[in-house]
Amino acid sequence: MTEALDLVRDHTIYSCVMGSRAFGLATDGSDTDRRGVYVAPTPMFWRFAKPPTHLDGPGEEQFSWELERFCELALRANPNILECLHSPLVEHITDTGRELLALREAFLSRQVHATFTGYALGQRRKLDADVRQYGAPRWKHAMHLLRLLTSCRDLLRTGRLTLDVGEDREALLAVKRGEVSWDEVLTRMTRLATETEKAAAGTPLPAAADHARVEDFLVRVRRTSADRAPAHPVSADQALAHQASADRASAHQ
Repeated sequence: MTEALDLVRDHTIYSCVMGSRAFGLATDGSDTDRRGVYVAPTPMFWRFAKPPTHLDGPGEEQFSWELERFCELALRANPNILECLHSPLVEHITDTGRELLALREAFLSRQVHATFTGYALGQRRKLDADVRQYGAPRWKHAMHLLRLLTSCRDLLRTGRLTLDVGEDREALLAVKRGEVSWDEVLTRMTRLATETEKAAAGTPLPAAADHARVEDFLVRVRRTSADRAPAHPVSADQALAHQASADRASAHQ
C-alpha cells in the first residue's frame, strides 16, 4: 500500500478541492474533499501487475485517479470527473497538469445530457425512497441534486461548465436546512428538467468528445515517462524512485 500511495505523493500532476467548497455552498461544518490525478511511471506498466487506476488517501477525504483512467471517465462524460477538471480551487498543478486542464473542452460533448441527467435520476430515486420510508428526503442530497440539474442545464446552454452556484447559494442552502417543502423542491426539479431538455436541443456542444486529441496527450505523457526510465529492467520501487527524481529535477529546470 505504501508503494501505491507513493504514486499520489510523488507523481500527482493535478489536485483540487471539490464538494461544497468548490460549489460555493460551504458552511462552517463542511468537509474539504480533495481529488487528484497522478501519472504512474511508464515502466510500471511493463509488469504483469499494473499500477492502480485509483487510490484513496493518504489524507482524509482524498481520492485520486491515474491519468489514463481519469481521461477514460472524462471522455465518457462522467459528471464527477468533468467537475473535477473545472474546480475553481486548484491546490497543486504541474506542467503536465496544465496540459490536462487545457484539454477541458476536448472532453465536453452532448453526451453530458445523458450522463448528468442519468446520475440525477438515480439520486432522485434515492430521495423518493427516503420520503416513502422516513417522510422526508435527505435535504443535503436534495440541494446537491438541484445544483447538478442547474449545472447541466447551463452547460448545455453555454458549452461551459461552471461549478460555483453564485447567486443561487442562499436558495440552495435553504433547501439543505429543510426550509423548503418537498413539493416545492419537486417543482423546481421538474422545471429544471424541462429547461435542460430544451437546452439540449440547441446546445453548442459537439456531438462527441475529441478522443484523438486526448489520446495524443496521453501517449506523449507515457513516452516522456518512458524516456526518463533506466534502460535496464527495474522493480516497481525503483521505477517510482527514478521517476520521482526525474520529476524533481525537471521542476527545478
